[in-house]
Amino acid sequence: MTDDFQAVLDEVMTAVLPVVGQGRVANYIPALAAVDPSRFGMALATLDGQVFGVGDWRTPFSVQSISKVFALALTLARDGDALWRRVGKEPSGNPFNSLVQLEYEQGVPRNPFINAGALVVTDRLLSLTGDSRGLLREFLREESGNASVDFDPVVAASEAEHGHRNSALAHFMASYGNIENPVPRVLEHYFWQCSLRMSCADLARACGFLARHGQGASGRRLLTRSQAKQVNAVMLTCGTYDAAGEFAYRVGLPCKSGVGGGIIAVIPNRCGLCVWSPGLDAHGNSVAGVEALDRFTTLTGLSVF
Repeated sequence: MTDDFQAVLDEVMTAVLPVVGQGRVANYIPALAAVDPSRFGMALATLDGQVFGVGDWRTPFSVQSISKVFALALTLARDGDALWRRVGKEPSGNPFNSLVQLEYEQGVPRNPFINAGALVVTDRLLSLTGDSRGLLREFLREESGNASVDFDPVVAASEAEHGHRNSALAHFMASYGNIENPVPRVLEHYFWQCSLRMSCADLARACGFLARHGQGASGRRLLTRSQAKQVNAVMLTCGTYDAAGEFAYRVGLPCKSGVGGGIIAVIPNRCGLCVWSPGLDAHGNSVAGVEALDRFTTLTGLSVF
């Protein structure tokens, strides 16, 4: 085990450079299709406020499904266990935008990190607060220490224009009574949440509350220890789409990926991590990002196991 994190990150970057650029960008969202696949950044934020980074670690990118972690935390903080009556905690085994399971499970999504589950979480947060996207932005500004964190209206519009599958998921769940608000309003907040732009440094800081067992950057308690454990557990088992088992095997950390190429990871009691590289594998996870986290845990010996 080592605490020379800058040296570790330098070594990780050198090792993964040969695979940077592999995979395909998320071209089904036109606003993401133009992102340079050769970008790579990685940051680590310790619980005492130090931040280390390599490559494009200060470059903002589209967080996409990484936002689901923070929306889940905000909803659990307000709704507690009641949320789990509307969304499960099990890995899906199917693609993140699949309609298949919803029909034979009567409109209850398998977990909060597939798109259907995230729509339920957004819907519930909207009911509880009236403004899920605004609350999420303010939360991420506070936890990252970056007041300029904001939405990308071009990405939000692109997702809305091409979000037919998400619309179908939301309408299908509404037919089972599992969506409380008007579907167009839920979709609007969901697309805007996914369009948030943050850097690896921002996200490594922002997920620190999960490494602190629910305590925020200011010292204020955001989640109970039990709730923070729940979020971390669901990240480990469901956070990387239908490749979560392989990811847990290789990396051994609670993680959440997004099709913008980012992956956040939590090391309880130690730090938050974020890696970004836009080239995705067939599951929607960053090729270089997965390799970087695998190398990091191998070099440091840090995992939850």
